Amino acid sequence: MHCKKSAWIAAFSPRTSTLLTALFCLATASSAIAQEHAISPEKKAAVETAVAKYMAAKSIPGISVAVVENGELDWSAGFGMSDLENFVPATSHTLYRLASISKPITATAAMLLWQNGKLDLDAPVQKYCPAFPTKDAPITTRQVLGHLAGIRHYKAGSQDDPEFGNTRHFADPIAAGLQFFKDEPLLFAPGTTFHYSTQGFTVAGCVIEGASGKKYVDYVRENVLEPAGMVQTRVDDRFAIIPSRTRFYQTDPSGAIANADFLDSSYKIPGGGWLSSADDMARFEVAMLKNRIVQQKTRDLMWTPLKTGNGKKTDYALGWGTGDELGVRDVGHAGGQQGTSTFFEIVPERQAGVVVLMNLDGGDASALATELIRIVLGIPSAPAK
Repeated sequence: MHCKKSAWIAAFSPRTSTLLTALFCLATASSAIAQEHAISPEKKAAVETAVAKYMAAKSIPGISVAVVENGELDWSAGFGMSDLENFVPATSHTLYRLASISKPITATAAMLLWQNGKLDLDAPVQKYCPAFPTKDAPITTRQVLGHLAGIRHYKAGSQDDPEFGNTRHFADPIAAGLQFFKDEPLLFAPGTTFHYSTQGFTVAGCVIEGASGKKYVDYVRENVLEPAGMVQTRVDDRFAIIPSRTRFYQTDPSGAIANADFLDSSYKIPGGGWLSSADDMARFEVAMLKNRIVQQKTRDLMWTPLKTGNGKKTDYALGWGTGDELGVRDVGHAGGQQGTSTFFEIVPERQAGVVVLMNLDGGDASALATELIRIVLGIPSAPAK
């Protein structure tokens, strides 16, 4: 495969630039050769070309991609660098911050409890999470998972927000996370308005603990990650030594690549605190398509978009985003936080999906993922506007 120097590589000194280019080629080739490709050579070449062009255009340090076809993980690879300072190539096993694509994992855990008769989606959340105070109107788990509960998001989307840029580490992510917002009034009457809320998913994590009798992380690991074969996926613990964890990057005001602002996500694990790889997230897609975690009736309910009280469709289901822009129904989620941009998408009718994980804040993984799923499904690219 021919490798040419990407824009971000060219910004380094000649010696460093040459080494990075060589490692970029090695990373891509070794990731691909290590797998038995079920993906067609034409699709593989198109995917690799799309990734290379996107990396050059957006100056992305590292990307990992996986492709699911016919309900199986067909192919995955890493591109660029997971660690620029130490010249560590990205691979399909590189661990990225999932950010908000942690939410479908949490929702799947909650729906398994519903399937097993341990969780009533329409009971007040205090039945399972008494630590969350009663509000002016009852809130249900269904509303929390669908961002209809009236719970706020971050106070501000900047590093100045002590939540968004949290630096404290918490041993108990649920109890600590609730302290940030639990005593505040709701933004609106539950069920009336869609308002995206990562904080709300901490309540969902609390509900999972109460309904299961286990710690949130333990329940998710035993009942979602292990059945799906997601052996690498774990919480983003800044104190732990975690093999294959990427470094996290952002662009500075001049457009140069810099280390990302600091974040300790231990207060929001259910809504944005997991680490995973492209391979593991593809295994999650396969497990969902093959009903290995929850039954199809449960999956179908979880993937059905909710409506507000006045009947307005939200295009968001129970912890999963939904769409039909490709002319066929898709489900998935996007994520973004300090040092990461993520997107995964499943097209159930075609038993297909893609995963795109980047180690650059603001990298817009959704744009690349949309291009890749078109390649996988054989759908022509949308005309340029």
